[in-house]
Amino acid sequence: MSQRSYGQFCPVAMAAEVLCTRWTIVLVREMVAGSTRFNDLRRGVPRMSPALLVQRLRDLEDAGVVRRVAGRDSGVLEYHLTPAGRELETMIEAMGLWGQRWVTTELSLQHLDASLLMWDMRRNMNLEPMPRRRSVIQFLYAERPASERSWWLIVEPNAGPHASRAGAPVDLCSVDPGFDVDLYVAADLRTMTAIWMGLDTVRAALDGQRLLLTGDADLASDMQSWLGLSPFAKTRKMAS
Repeated sequence: MSQRSYGQFCPVAMAAEVLCTRWTIVLVREMVAGSTRFNDLRRGVPRMSPALLVQRLRDLEDAGVVRRVAGRDSGVLEYHLTPAGRELETMIEAMGLWGQRWVTTELSLQHLDASLLMWDMRRNMNLEPMPRRRSVIQFLYAERPASERSWWLIVEPNAGPHASRAGAPVDLCSVDPGFDVDLYVAADLRTMTAIWMGLDTVRAALDGQRLLLTGDADLASDMQSWLGLSPFAKTRKMAS
């Protein structure tokens, strides 16, 4: 800590020494969103190297923000926020609201990431309007490299409303899972990211021919509802 210390007793400076290293706040955001296992954390920070992720988790553990525990069901190692870590939730929310309100749309949409977008969509889906059967939705981003072009959201039957937030019935695949597809969603990644962030809508994208839905008519008509959207999507932009 001494090498990166601000050398100030101010609590703001002391907190910044713990939280303002590269990737740390984004990693805490992922944990606040509910990820606890290493592989899930990696999917939430796909551009972070595994080695750096291990180091940041150790730093947060040393700072009393995170603790390691064995998972109840499988015994797989999990990372949980401590009471000190949970206090950061309000700060993460405030930063997200500020970013949604004051960072310009053009700047936000310069940073497109299909993996992160699909992971966020997976855990924020609103399952209330979904049918009580397995539904498979394939997203197609034709302009992306082959490894980022096709994604499948698999919603299992009998899922309750918002159950995906607890990690239960929605799975994300980047390799064809072999199920029949109920709805094909074709768009460019910028359009789908803008819809997710509340900067665009499904209807406007359809009308502008930036989005094409093929398949189950009910799933298509309810897409704006089941998509869920970013937790910050309802925050009005203030930046020009």
